Amino acid sequence: MVPRNSAAIWKRRGPSASKVAILLARLPQRIVCLSTETVEVLYALGQQDRIAGISGFTVYPPQARKEKPKVYGFSSGNQEKILAVEPDLVLAFSNLQADLCRDLVKTGIQVHHFNQCGVEDILAMVETVGRLVGAEDKALALVAELEAALLAARQGAERRRARPLVYFEEWNEPLISGIGWVSELIGIAGGEDVFAELGCRFSAKERIIADADEVPRRQPDIIIGSWCGKKFRPEQLVARPGWAAIPAVATGHVREIKSADILAPGPSALRRGLPQLTRFFDAWAA
Repeated sequence: MVPRNSAAIWKRRGPSASKVAILLARLPQRIVCLSTETVEVLYALGQQDRIAGISGFTVYPPQARKEKPKVYGFSSGNQEKILAVEPDLVLAFSNLQADLCRDLVKTGIQVHHFNQCGVEDILAMVETVGRLVGAEDKALALVAELEAALLAARQGAERRRARPLVYFEEWNEPLISGIGWVSELIGIAGGEDVFAELGCRFSAKERIIADADEVPRRQPDIIIGSWCGKKFRPEQLVARPGWAAIPAVATGHVREIKSADILAPGPSALRRGLPQLTRFFDAWAA
């Protein structure tokens, strides 16, 4: 007979070894990560042994590219490579992977599809990944670390005398402005995104700046290039007709942040992208 106070006993003594084994067995053992940020989170949580495959566009941590098989690109690739590693969970991201996820679900594979667009969404993604692999405490600790970085950036911004106007260029042909979390991080670091009204639009097509003359009209003090997947060419940017009169160009405040450091909505955007924004804004204020 189970004692009436069994719940209290469980809480006081903790789960038995057999119960722990059962709980662990229910967790995913072979995870495919179709975007770089979930790879980074699993490594940060010490759960990298669960990763059975990664996206070919994975950057952080660097060892993942050496240790894990690349089974897909980001928006294209061979689904058979994913199936070949026999995943029991696939972690996906964005509308660009929606069709792939639909097809994977049809094969019977469990899929968790993230769609984070803001800073809070990134923190929530970290917590969710932690829960999926039974590492909630470590996930909460990582979130606390990231929140501390955000707080430090906000405090630093408050000490500056002015907030620079910032144009963030995610792509050059056509011109595309920064996505939601980038726009938020600019604000957290103490700047003003001159195309903040576009940041809330998840699709890159919706963030196209149709009229290149609109950038000079908004007079950014700082321009940051982060051309997704290719090298930023500042000499091409400053040579655009009419752009020489932009304050950022005239004063030499044209900078680059590598796309892997800020355009993936995971810890790297806060650990690597945010500090670079802070340094750029400090240099401008000085």
